[in-house]
Amino acid sequence: MIVTTTSEIRGMRVRRTLGLVRGNTIRTKHLGKDILAVLRFLVGGEVREYTKMMAQAREQAIDRMIEEARSLGANAIVTTRFQTSKIMSGASEILCYGTAVIVEPEEG
Repeated sequence: MIVTTTSEIRGMRVRRTLGLVRGNTIRTKHLGKDILAVLRFLVGGEVREYTKMMAQAREQAIDRMIEEARSLGANAIVTTRFQTSKIMSGASEILCYGTAVIVEPEEG
């Protein structure tokens, strides 16, 4: 599955547009990670525990978007975007969305 943030894929042409696909996940903070985050806040620096958690959430959202695109028969997703929103104190949603398409190599 080709996934890109651009609207075109070099060397390929869109044969058919299948529509919007999306994947999301909601993650909450963990008490143990909160304690480490407070300590990092006091001394400064990256909060690696949250960086890792958000990276895993993005990957899960991408995987769910790809699964939806495959169910439509797509072999690519173009104009992929991410959106993050706070659901409640300590919980965030990661949404990944794009356009499912069928692409084929350009002739010539």
